Amino acid sequence: MNEQAIVERIISDAEQEARTIINDAATRAEQTVAEASLRAQRNKIGAEAEIKERVKGIFDGKAATARLDGSKIMLGEKRGVIDEIYSRALKQLNELGKADALHLAERLLREHAEEGDELVFAENYRYAQEVSALQTVKEKKLKVSPARASLDGGFILCGKNSDKNLSYGAILFADREERQAEIAAKIFAN
Repeated sequence: MNEQAIVERIISDAEQEARTIINDAATRAEQTVAEASLRAQRNKIGAEAEIKERVKGIFDGKAATARLDGSKIMLGEKRGVIDEIYSRALKQLNELGKADALHLAERLLREHAEEGDELVFAENYRYAQEVSALQTVKEKKLKVSPARASLDGGFILCGKNSDKNLSYGAILFADREERQAEIAAKIFAN
């Protein structure tokens, strides 16, 4: 073989080897791009799922906050209605007619007064003189204080062992503590 043929053969083999290397590199590059594309697609799907979950979490949190705020406002309004009911009840108790006021006072004294208690009327109580003349006051030997107390109507009993607040405000407060849920259920049934 001559020199020229050997050179051509070397060049031909080199070109063939170069084409093989280039083809292999192109195949590997295509595989790498395909793998990277697949990883990118998976990452994109994962990121979208994570974003969707975060958006749902934020939305659920905001919805729960809105429901809670709405419930707080509703509860405040319901309390306002119940406050108004008891405020009107206090007003009506303070405006009781003589017969009803005396009947209520008689009942309260029979149930709560102990012998020798001192009866102290509210500043705004209109029937102090009439209550002082009740039979129960005489029977239980109640003392009537000339001083008046700053109360929401009614009176208090000052005793040896304990004082009893029978003011209209205290009576309504006790009633509210006991019956508020029941009253709310009836008023706000729907």
